[in-house]
Amino acid sequence: MDRFAPPPPPAPPLAIARPYAVLVVDDEPQACKWFSLLFGNEFTVLTAAGVDQALALLKERAPEVAVVLTDYRMPLRSGVDLLSELRTHYPHVSRLLISAYADKSVAMAAINQGQVEQILEKPLNEALTRQALRTAVDNSQRRAAERNLLDSREATLRETLGFLAHEASTPLATVRSYLSAIKDRHVDPPAGGKSPSEAEQRRNNGEVLAMIEAAQRGADFAQALITKFLMSANATKQAGPTGSAKASELIQAVRREYPFDAVESQWIRCEVSEDFELPGSRDLLFLVLCTLVKNAVLALRSSPPADPQLDIVLARYAPAPGLAAQPLIGVRDNGMGIAPEVLDRLTREPTTTRADIGGTGMGLVFCQRVMSTLGGAMGVQSTLGEGAVVTLYFPNASKES
Repeated sequence: MDRFAPPPPPAPPLAIARPYAVLVVDDEPQACKWFSLLFGNEFTVLTAAGVDQALALLKERAPEVAVVLTDYRMPLRSGVDLLSELRTHYPHVSRLLISAYADKSVAMAAINQGQVEQILEKPLNEALTRQALRTAVDNSQRRAAERNLLDSREATLRETLGFLAHEASTPLATVRSYLSAIKDRHVDPPAGGKSPSEAEQRRNNGEVLAMIEAAQRGADFAQALITKFLMSANATKQAGPTGSAKASELIQAVRREYPFDAVESQWIRCEVSEDFELPGSRDLLFLVLCTLVKNAVLALRSSPPADPQLDIVLARYAPAPGLAAQPLIGVRDNGMGIAPEVLDRLTREPTTTRADIGGTGMGLVFCQRVMSTLGGAMGVQSTLGEGAVVTLYFPNASKES
C-alpha cells in the first residue's frame, strides 16, 4: 500500500440546465406563427393557444422556459391570470404581457401587483421586442441560477446537520453507557448486612471515577462539535473571518479534544514534514479530521493488532506523476483494512460497515464534499489486512502556484 492515497480522477462538471425558451400564448394561430417566424432565428419559440394549454406545457417543460409572452385578451382566462399563476408556481420565468391601448389600465394594475414585469404594446415593434426578450431571458437565467444555488446550499445544510447529529450522537451514546454502568455499580447501604470490604469499595470507586471521566470527555467532545459547527455556520453567514490556522494546530486540537478511551491516545504518532496554512474554515476541517481519526480508532478498536498505530502526517506530495506537489494531511492506521467492494463506494455514496453500532456512512461523503468546496480532494486507499490511509489534498496557496 502506498504511503499516501491518490485522489480520484476529477468528475466531469455537472451540466446545469438553464432556461432558454420563449413561450408565446395567443388564441390567434396566425399571431403565434408570425412570432415564431420573426423571432425563431434567435430564440427557441414555443406556442400555446390559451392559458390552460400554456400551463399544461409548463408542467412538462418548465425548466426549459425562460419567458412567457402572453396576449391579454383571450377566451375563458386572461393573460394576467396566467402570469399570476407563473409568479406563484414558476418564479424563474420572466412574465411579459402584450396589450392593446384599451387594455393598458388593466395591464398597469397587473404590473403594480407584481404579476407582470413588462408590457409590450400592439402592434409589436420588432427591435424593442427582441431587446425585451433578451433582457427577460437573462433575468430568468439569473433567477434560476440563484435558485439552484439556494437549493444546493439547503441540501448541503441538511446533509451537514445529519452528519453532525450522527457524530455528536456517538459520544453521547458513550455517556449514556457509562452512566448506566455507574448506576449498576451503585450499592445501597446494607440493612444490617455485611458492608463491602474496603478493597472492594476502593475498586468500585476507581471504576466509577474512570467512567465519569470518560463520560465527561464524551460530553465535552459532543459540545465541541456543535460549537465548532455553529461558529463555522455563523462565519459563513456573516462572510467574516474563516478562522484559518496552521495544519499542525488543527492536529493538536484534535489530539486535545477528541475523547480517546484508555490508551487510545497513545496509538497516535504525528509526522510533520511540512506545515502549511489551512484554507477555509478551521472549524469545518476540525470536523473532517475528527471523522477520519474516529474511523481509524474504530477500525483499530474492532480488531486490534499487536501494536496499534494511527499516524497523522503533514507533508507535500505530488498526487500523480507530472502534477505539482500539494500540501496534505494523511491519516493512516494498521487495522484490518477495507474490503475492495466497500472501498470503491466510500466517497461516492453513504457506505458503512458499522450499521450495527449506528454508522450511516455519511462521514467520508461529508469529508469529500468539504474538500471539494475548498478546491482540494480526498483519496482513500486500503489493502485488506494491512490497514487504510486517507489523504486530504489541499490547493497550493496562490503565491506558490
